[in-house]
Amino acid sequence: MSLFIASLNSGSNGNCYYVGNDREAILVDAGISCRETERRMRDCGLDPAKVKAIFISHEHSDHIRGLEVLSRKYRLPVYITPGTLQHSGLQLAAEFCHTFRAFEPVTIGGLRITAFPKYHDAADPHSFIVEGNQVCIGVFTDLGQVCSHLVQHFGRCHAAFLEANYDREMLDRGPYPYHLKRRISGGKGHLSNTEALDLFLQHRPRFMSHLLLSHLSKDNNSPELVQNLFGRQAGATEVIVAGRFAATPVYEVCNSATAAVPVAVPVRQKIQQLSLF
Repeated sequence: MSLFIASLNSGSNGNCYYVGNDREAILVDAGISCRETERRMRDCGLDPAKVKAIFISHEHSDHIRGLEVLSRKYRLPVYITPGTLQHSGLQLAAEFCHTFRAFEPVTIGGLRITAFPKYHDAADPHSFIVEGNQVCIGVFTDLGQVCSHLVQHFGRCHAAFLEANYDREMLDRGPYPYHLKRRISGGKGHLSNTEALDLFLQHRPRFMSHLLLSHLSKDNNSPELVQNLFGRQAGATEVIVAGRFAATPVYEVCNSATAAVPVAVPVRQKIQQLSLF
């Protein structure tokens, strides 16, 4: 009983996250081009034909840049709130445009997707949890602050994409103008490394097998910094930094009744190991 997850891209240059089972999958956001999305899925061994829907978190360009072409080419339904659609400038065919409401699950095959509101400087922003095969995956990025809904849903996740956008000292000392620094750290911008770490240490469930740190700032953070910060306190949870220019491996996240924690290994690695026997 498992789900498969991968970050196809994560950062201000584009965000796209894959969650699926053996039969179908969904994307959360489509912030890289259709061609690049296809290329990265092929590189990961993922079949674009398995994708059955796209869920949009908010209207910023790094989350919707490739949406129109991707939806049109594969005839994919797009789940988006009216407020996000209104402020997005998107031109979506009516037959592919679907709405969702916070806390009301949407079923896509064997997947159940539930949205909840978050603090971010957008019209109607939401985070998502994706459930299937007794596994729960969270997609939590573009977070101005930790709220009670985030705490509740994070505590249910077997694996999660969690924003760790900036290091406070790097932001304070960096070249950004004051108004932009305030926007980033002012409660409706992004989550700092420290805020993300506090959430992880205080509220992760014992069965969380993987944490994919996401949406790192190019100028105010570094992969090495967050890897070291989280890695030395992660315990049994494997920490992966989702990159800006390449997809992560595909991870199979399992909920095994016989295991102390769910088993999650990169799919390619698993295939290579099995081929030795």
